[in-house]
Amino acid sequence: MTEKTNSDIKRTQVLKKQRHPLMSATDINHILLHGAQISLSKLRRAGSHSARIFYFAEIGVYLEVSLSSGSAITDDAREQLAEIHQQALSSLMDANKRESQLK
Repeated sequence: MTEKTNSDIKRTQVLKKQRHPLMSATDINHILLHGAQISLSKLRRAGSHSARIFYFAEIGVYLEVSLSSGSAITDDAREQLAEIHQQALSSLMDANKRESQLK
């Protein structure tokens, strides 16, 4: 029984490598996190409400991708993406509040 389990594990690992030979799980985590961080910094610098909404939506997409089952995203990366999403929401709400006070 143990041999079958070990062989199943090895077969699964080989299939994962064949599926994405140029990308590892750490690359995917890195891409998602840095993409979300870039969108957050662009959101904070955006000059219009439309642009802020666009960058907030981008961050939401990164978070949604991280929640996909079988995507090889680590729990740590998911938590960091959720934190970035929360920061983006706060920045968006603060910018909306400033705009409404100027009117």
